Amino acid sequence: MKPTKNFFWGNSVSSMQTEGGWNEGGKSLSVYDIREASEFASDWHYANDNFHHFDEDLDYIKDLGMNMYRFQISWSRVVKDGDGAFNEEGIAYYERLIDGLLARGIEPMICLYHFDMPLHLAEKYNGLMSKEVLHAFVRYGKEMIDRFANKVKYWIVFNEQNLYHVSEAFKISGYVKGERTIDDLYKILHNVMTAHARIANYIHETTDAKIGGMLAYSEVYPATSNPKDILAARKWDEFVNYTLLDAYTKGVYSHEMMTFVKNNQVDMGILPGELEDIGKQKNDFLSFSYYASTTLNGDKIPIGTPPNFFLDYAKEDNPNISTTEWNWQIDPLGFRDVLNKMYQRYRLPVFPIENGIGVQEEWDGINPIQDDYRIDYHHDHLKAMYDAMIIDGVDVIGYLGWGLIDILSSQGDMRKRYGLVYVNRTNHDLLDMKRVPKKSYDWFKQVIATNGEIIYSKGE
Repeated sequence: MKPTKNFFWGNSVSSMQTEGGWNEGGKSLSVYDIREASEFASDWHYANDNFHHFDEDLDYIKDLGMNMYRFQISWSRVVKDGDGAFNEEGIAYYERLIDGLLARGIEPMICLYHFDMPLHLAEKYNGLMSKEVLHAFVRYGKEMIDRFANKVKYWIVFNEQNLYHVSEAFKISGYVKGERTIDDLYKILHNVMTAHARIANYIHETTDAKIGGMLAYSEVYPATSNPKDILAARKWDEFVNYTLLDAYTKGVYSHEMMTFVKNNQVDMGILPGELEDIGKQKNDFLSFSYYASTTLNGDKIPIGTPPNFFLDYAKEDNPNISTTEWNWQIDPLGFRDVLNKMYQRYRLPVFPIENGIGVQEEWDGINPIQDDYRIDYHHDHLKAMYDAMIIDGVDVIGYLGWGLIDILSSQGDMRKRYGLVYVNRTNHDLLDMKRVPKKSYDWFKQVIATNGEIIYSKGE
């Protein structure tokens, strides 16, 4: 199954890592806007200033031959304090961005939430722990659908939704106070799933657009052939990945996870009608981010630890594969395996919408950066994707890289660069923000021009 002529090639970003304009255009504060800079992190006020200058980046995307751009709407930019009046000036910004994409022949994909909770909703309600915030989010999402679904045909509700099933949930959900209990975690993950289902149902009731669930799918192997390691890795997959995929495709949480909930009397805060909404949902595709893999050592897991927290105690590096300077282990075969696990089990088209390698890079002010390591990374992952498609029969919609024009990392660190295009700023000095294509830019342009044939036709 080779890529079709309708295969999507593109770039993914989030609002806070890209836009800037933190206090302009009627934008309210998000939890990111009050985070201060540190030795290895910028503040979040300027990012790459796409709020003022997105046209140049869209021109690069068009020149690369890309035909999709996945961006996030900042909730706090379009709704005052997250639950107040809709901000027409902020909505107009996204209208201009969408029109700029369509004018260049680039399909927009909208993500509605990428961790930047409106500050007011975090401080008043504790973020997505709260039904008030659940309702405010659904209100916001429905309005964005009403405004943009006539032009935007691909939607994601929550970026990397399975992160709400692990410790990271307390950081990304607007949770600012509490004991981080298993009850709190399961209330968050259930509110998030309910919100996703209600948005998915609304899209299908009112538009012809497509929507997909999204996971951060890192392959997690058993550290050894020890049965404890194998059991731990399987349970991790079940509680963190398969339970969401089951909900997206079958309308129910994993039976094993719900048995754990019952046996341990976990309070998920389920209200009447919420499971019915989850059961009615339909997703058109399954999407995911993939960067790396790791392993689990079952002997390191304290007795009684919920599977959601296994990696907090038992993560071990894999001695069989290389790693980046950020200790993200490079594993193209894991990418192929994830593509298969999602497609062969659920038989919905799959869509990798984040992939890439973050590396510290410096520009000499004259010559393009010679980033052969990035070419190797994308080549090997694309080859693994084609093997999944051609040899294994996986139905893949497209391939979107992450931050292919340099953006702040998820921790605000401008040193960690993913782009094919260098952006001339540091963590603490905005410099001139000049865009400078790297060596990988021309290579990736050739890959797209041949629809990947320069990789998969070699039969490597």
